[in-house]
Amino acid sequence: MKIKQLLAAPVLTGLTLLASVTAVNAAVYTQCGPYPKGDARNAVDEQGNSLLKDATGMSQFVCKHSAAGDGWMTTADGTRLYGFGFSDMTSVPNEEVMHKGYFNAKYPAPTMYFDEGQDVYWNLTNTGMTHRPDLFDAHSIHWHGFPQASAIYDGVPHGSAVVTMGSTFAYYYKLNDAGTFMYHCHVEATEHMQMGMVGNLFVRPKQNRLPPGTTFGNGFVHQANYRYAYNDSDGSTAYDVEAALQFGSMDSNFHLLHEAVQPLPFLQMKGDYAQVNGRGYPMSVVEAPLPAIQMDDGSLLAESSQPEHAVVRAKVGQKILLRLTNLNVTDYFTVTALGLPMRVVGAGAHIARGEGGDSWAYDTSSVTLGGGEGVDVLVDTTGVQPGTYFLYTTNLNYLSNGAGEDRGGLMTHIVLSN
Repeated sequence: MKIKQLLAAPVLTGLTLLASVTAVNAAVYTQCGPYPKGDARNAVDEQGNSLLKDATGMSQFVCKHSAAGDGWMTTADGTRLYGFGFSDMTSVPNEEVMHKGYFNAKYPAPTMYFDEGQDVYWNLTNTGMTHRPDLFDAHSIHWHGFPQASAIYDGVPHGSAVVTMGSTFAYYYKLNDAGTFMYHCHVEATEHMQMGMVGNLFVRPKQNRLPPGTTFGNGFVHQANYRYAYNDSDGSTAYDVEAALQFGSMDSNFHLLHEAVQPLPFLQMKGDYAQVNGRGYPMSVVEAPLPAIQMDDGSLLAESSQPEHAVVRAKVGQKILLRLTNLNVTDYFTVTALGLPMRVVGAGAHIARGEGGDSWAYDTSSVTLGGGEGVDVLVDTTGVQPGTYFLYTTNLNYLSNGAGEDRGGLMTHIVLSN
């Protein structure tokens, strides 16, 4: 039986009726801040940043709220795929979260930015699988690479807490280390990550907040607007422009069978839609959220499920920090940017230095990432001609959208102007 026939099979009738029922508008309970409930010191702004600041102006703690549910994405050749995902509920009132999370999964998950030294209270609400009410999957947040995670907050099922449908759980992290991290659901990880529950997460170093005029041992002088990938103590990871690029690929057969409520081919899983930031080329260079998806004649998603583009823009002479990550469950990717000098300054959320302080940073023309790997690459554009450069995978089979459209897949633009 063909996939299109499966999607029209009678088994979907009851599920479609259930999925059309309006989401329950019940309040969820979240936890935020280190003080007792109702204490004014727990107050945060719309982005979840504490109104209490330390001497450097950093918010002492951050309160984030994510929802886990289902939704749809569009590939660059127009194929619609069903998936699971996270959405950001930080600024949404608790009584609206269950309704707002209805078919609101984002691909990739919203990028999270934090500062070293902060306390993070991260609430996760499981809004359920609206299109697949036969599922009662739990979800979790696994902060990939976090070095001091308490077991209960690690997100791995059986060894830590997971969030069942309709429930909310608050994760707590003390951020002692800067770096390029990732996050994903760790419940039935192969399935949930393939379905789209992956995202980027960065912790910016305390070195960013040094007093202007601070002089390092090598004579480098820090200024107020300087930013760094790590606490390098010599300015070697300083950058002007930051870009987050997450690589992945979707197995369209796996997604279509999931939507059709059919047995899933885990052994045969193979990506045929390579993507960067949840989009294949040329959608990856559309510098606006993709249009909301039309699910059927009478249903339009409330907002874009793919809001993040992958274009990098800088001026000649600036240094670009590329935070490259791969949370793919099937493929390695090698990427290059012809005409641009690349220098690896960190990997695995660690600066490129050994325990004795010796640097292993290196210049390269390409970077290879396996699933779960992150690499920090500096691109120094001094002396580079202005223009549009292509960052793309050298795995030529991933420069396509599915089996029928070439010149697509894992590719984006780095645009340099004067």
